[in-house]
Amino acid sequence: MDPHSLSRSRQTPAARTHIVYTDQKGRKIPYADKITPEPILNNNEGRDTKADSIRNSYNSQFKVGIYGWRKKCLYILVMALMFMMILNLALTLWVLKVLDFNSEGMGQLRIVPGGLQLLGQAIVLDSLFASSIKSRRGQPISVESSRNFTVSTRDSHGSLQSRLYLGHDRLEVNVGRLEVRDARGGLLLGATQDSVTVGADNLVVTSPAGASFHTAVQAPLVRAPPSKQLVLESSTRSLEMHATQGISMQSRAGDISASCLTTFRLRSVAGAIRLDAPNIYMPKLKSALPLPPSTPHTHDPHHQNIYQLCACANGKLFLAPPHGVCAAREESLICR
Repeated sequence: MDPHSLSRSRQTPAARTHIVYTDQKGRKIPYADKITPEPILNNNEGRDTKADSIRNSYNSQFKVGIYGWRKKCLYILVMALMFMMILNLALTLWVLKVLDFNSEGMGQLRIVPGGLQLLGQAIVLDSLFASSIKSRRGQPISVESSRNFTVSTRDSHGSLQSRLYLGHDRLEVNVGRLEVRDARGGLLLGATQDSVTVGADNLVVTSPAGASFHTAVQAPLVRAPPSKQLVLESSTRSLEMHATQGISMQSRAGDISASCLTTFRLRSVAGAIRLDAPNIYMPKLKSALPLPPSTPHTHDPHHQNIYQLCACANGKLFLAPPHGVCAAREESLICR
């Protein structure tokens, strides 16, 4: 064997070189792991064919993009998002159509400067919070509830201040002071925890049973309406009238009648009882039998209905014959 050839066979392999190819546009195409570089042709046709072959080999080794099941999942996700977007758009258009949204508001609800204007009826399913509720000009406002209606006000701390409750059979107002005023602002009725004030000129009670007071009544004047009678009556208990200075009962065009079942008393502690009238009648006084005459007197037929007004020791009044002593034969029967 040729020693030269043997030495040549034992030589180390040629070092690996890194060759960079360029395409027609001058872009670099890396191509490695070539032991011996292939000759580069001088003509352009050969250079293009070699660059294309290198590019195809490079692309076959390193693929760029999403392939396989990842690509299918991406398409499915994109289609689902597109379907949800279309469905959301359709629902939004349906809601706008049902609620009748327009440039001025929603249906019969209009947005006006300072608030909202409702042209029809409104149904509130829960609570309604508003600073002011007004009706249209020239139109009434009506608030209806199937069970009850409650209006409440609270202070800055959230505590309940006043409450208006309207139920099926009652009206309740929980306030510190209740006032009813007329169109001019005058007080007609005021009620607090301590007193009730009636500011009207006349308090008219039209009930046939009248007015019932369980405690005392203080009034400077009690007057009956025109062409009506004034009756002060206590059906089961006593009736008392007290005054610091005086009590005056006056009837300008009629009578004053006071009646009772047992005893009617007029008493003056430090003064007197004065009956000031041209005629005083006591029609039901008892008449005493005349005493035996001590001196004869003539019988006058013109004075047969005239009697003496006598009083017993206990203050009881009786009538006696006009002539003789003011005494009764049966005094124990008359004065008892």
